[in-house]
Formats: sequence, C-alpha cells, structure tokens
Amino acid sequence: MKILSYRPFSAKSFYLLLASLLITPVIHANDRIQYNPQAKLQITITEVEYRKTASGRSLMARIYQPAGKGPFPTVIDLHGGAWNNKDRFAEQPMNRAIAESGVLVIAIDLTSAKELPYPANVLDANYGVRWVKHHAKQWRGDTSKIGLYGSSSGGHIAELLGLRPNDPRYNSLVLHEAPQINARVDYIMVRSPISNPYARYQNALKLKRPHMITNNINYFRPMESIHEGNPQEILDRKESVELPPLLIMQGDLDDNVLPITQEQFIKSYKAAGGNGQLIVFKDSEHEWVAQESVQTNKARQTVREFIARQYQ
Repeated sequence: MKILSYRPFSAKSFYLLLASLLITPVIHANDRIQYNPQAKLQITITEVEYRKTASGRSLMARIYQPAGKGPFPTVIDLHGGAWNNKDRFAEQPMNRAIAESGVLVIAIDLTSAKELPYPANVLDANYGVRWVKHHAKQWRGDTSKIGLYGSSSGGHIAELLGLRPNDPRYNSLVLHEAPQINARVDYIMVRSPISNPYARYQNALKLKRPHMITNNINYFRPMESIHEGNPQEILDRKESVELPPLLIMQGDLDDNVLPITQEQFIKSYKAAGGNGQLIVFKDSEHEWVAQESVQTNKARQTVREFIARQYQ
C-alpha cells in the first residue's frame, strides 16, 4: 500500500487560494441578475477576434465589461453603416452608456457588402450570437438571456436574427467549440432599423440619393433577395417565425428610413403575436444618437429601462 505524506497547509497558501477564488469569474446557475438601469459603474474595454472571413480578415469583438462580480445582462451590438460601411466602433457612446449601467456589451464587426452581399453579415451575426453565448461567462455575462442592439442596417440584421434564429441560410457557420448552441435571442432593441429594405430602396430612388441606391444594390445581389431578406415581407408572408420582445426607436424627421415603415412593422409584429413597442423621438433625424442631446440621453435611458424589464 502506498502511504501518502501530509504537508501542512500554510497561511500563505491559504490566502493565495482565497484570493484566486475571489477574482475568478465563476457564475453559478442560481445567481440572479441584479440590474439597476440607473447605476453608474466603471467599465473595462478589451478586444478579441471572434472569427475570420473567407478572405482571412479578422472580425473583432469589442467587449465592454462592467466592474463587479455579475452576472450582468448580456447585449450584442450590431453596427449600422447601410451594410457597406462602419464597424464595431460605430456605436461606442451608446455601448458605453449601456455597459456603465451594469450590462456586458459586446460589439462585433460584420462583413461589408463590398466584400460579400446578403446574407454574409447575417451569418456573421448568427455566429456571433452563438459565440457570445459560449464565451460571455468569462466576462461575467449572463447567458440565460441574450439581447441584441442594432442601428440602421444593424437593426435590419437584428430583426432577421430575431425572426429566423434557426434558419439554415443564416446558421451555416459552425461554432466548433460548441456546435449545440443555437442563435435564439431573448429581446431586441433597435434604433432607426431598416425594417423594410424595399421601401427604403424605393424612397432612395424617389429622393434621387445615389449613395443610398448604390448601398442597396451592393448588398442585395441579386436584387430579388431584397424581398427574401425583408423583415416586413417575412411577416406579410406569414412565415413561421419567432417574435422576441422588440423595441424600435425612431426619429420623427428621418427621411432615410421613414417613420411610417416602423409603424407598419410594429403593427404587423403585434398582429403576428409579438410584443413590439415603437418610440418616436421628436426633432430627430436618422442618426440623432451620434450627437449629445436630450433625445440621445432619452434613447440611452429607454434602452436601459427596456433591458431592466426583461429581468422583472
């Protein structure tokens, strides 16, 4: 029989072990989310690659992590840019404002239409949701509920993901670390979303705005896909969809995405059985949150309060 020797556990070893337990971000299943939308916390910002495109370009995730033990609500930001421009930095002020209230915010890069057309960036976002579900705990994020925040074209992508989380057109990128995870999301918050891309394209033609027309043509190739990847038309066709709680924030002076299209989308969303809310911001154009203002602060608070309701 082998005799095991016993060595006394020193005070130094004890304190080292205690310290490691205190700083290790372990989140237990029975931990409850304690979220105060009025909180003001310090945040740490880091970046990691979440995937590479077929061309080898790194798509990065920018992580806004609040101070504290958590677990924190987890929100993924999908940037705008008319499908052709911008990246994970586009919504930094909003991302900071959300994170500082005690939310883990992860902003991800998306493939540009200049690289690949629809639905390439939707595949990125679908993969990103699954990637975040797998990794969020290491940043003290709650994975029992995942929220999306999307702006303009990012709002279009967020709506598509919410409606079609398991669509084979969108989830073909395999997350080899955890292939069993799905891309279902629990709530969606969007600012000036392109809820009806075809209506936006018709508006661009009417207003004779070449850059808007070109952005649509670059993204929807062939052009017929503007109907297949259209959230409004998906509801009009009465496709089988999921309908997570949805918040739309819309500027009343927006002539890029017309307020009437959001009214119609929310009406259709509710008719399909979804819980949808539209808030119109006075004297606000398409990208009103890009400037500090009373309405911008109202938008930030509206998002925080919507998150809080998901945990009531």
